[in-house]
Amino acid sequence: MARFVVTGAAGFIGSHLRDALEASGHDVVAVDSCNDYYDPARKRENVAGRHLVETDLLDLDLDALLAGAEGVYHLAGQPGVRASFGPDFELYVRRNVLATARVFEAAARAGRRVVYASSSSVYGDAAAYPTPETAAPRPISPYGVTKLACEHLAYAHGCTLGLEAVGLRYFTVYGPRQRPDMAFTRMLEALAVGEAFSLFGDGSASRSFTYVTDAVAATIAAMERGGAGEVYNVGGGEEASMTEAIALAERVAERELTLSWHGVAAGDARRTKADGAKAERDLGWHASTPLAEGMGAQWEWAAARVAAR
Repeated sequence: MARFVVTGAAGFIGSHLRDALEASGHDVVAVDSCNDYYDPARKRENVAGRHLVETDLLDLDLDALLAGAEGVYHLAGQPGVRASFGPDFELYVRRNVLATARVFEAAARAGRRVVYASSSSVYGDAAAYPTPETAAPRPISPYGVTKLACEHLAYAHGCTLGLEAVGLRYFTVYGPRQRPDMAFTRMLEALAVGEAFSLFGDGSASRSFTYVTDAVAATIAAMERGGAGEVYNVGGGEEASMTEAIALAERVAERELTLSWHGVAAGDARRTKADGAKAERDLGWHASTPLAEGMGAQWEWAAARVAAR
């Protein structure tokens, strides 16, 4: 049994990761700023009354935090592609780039391994599908730029300070506790309350949807078996367009969704599809949850939340 630090532990993936680590008998030091990017009450709901170090990573004594820890899962950051354009970009620099640099520096001083969250957004509109890790990164959003900057910081700290860091490029993770600004949560809550769902684009945009427990399994495997300095795609086995995802959601919920059509949003890639060969080879991991099964689990969660209001 070991002690791990998890940043972003009240968020979507972070809270599931904490659950999995504690279920395996590990001790978890959970950190989250619970900022107002979305309702902090939803994040505290994910914590379910357990202890949380609620503070900003830029203010925290990280050396003390890491004392006695086996490793760090760094999942904290400012999410959202569309919101990263404009004046809020400063928040993305602070919460993604500067905060990550502090975590890397502290982990290097302590000699601790870090598994950190990157994103498929670093690829932008990729040149090939499925997209391997060797593809040239071409982010088309400021958010993607900051996640790529974190990957470069990991490399720089590894070369100069001996940091052992493993990056994970998550591909559209979904499931219970998904953020309220993400498409599946918005879509399923719209179905639950009978409201219109805002669809950006014509529905042809497709994603490599990844169920959250699969993403968590890859994250834990990266701590145990990932190569220092490597980055891995963490992408679902099934690709689906938004039109296909909407049809599936209607079948799962046994309801018809009203659509509100909008133009393509700034920074949205037209397609993502992960090449998972490297993760399967090095981590022994591949996504195993069918989209219909994962969608059903998220529908049950969303419907229960709406009914409890």
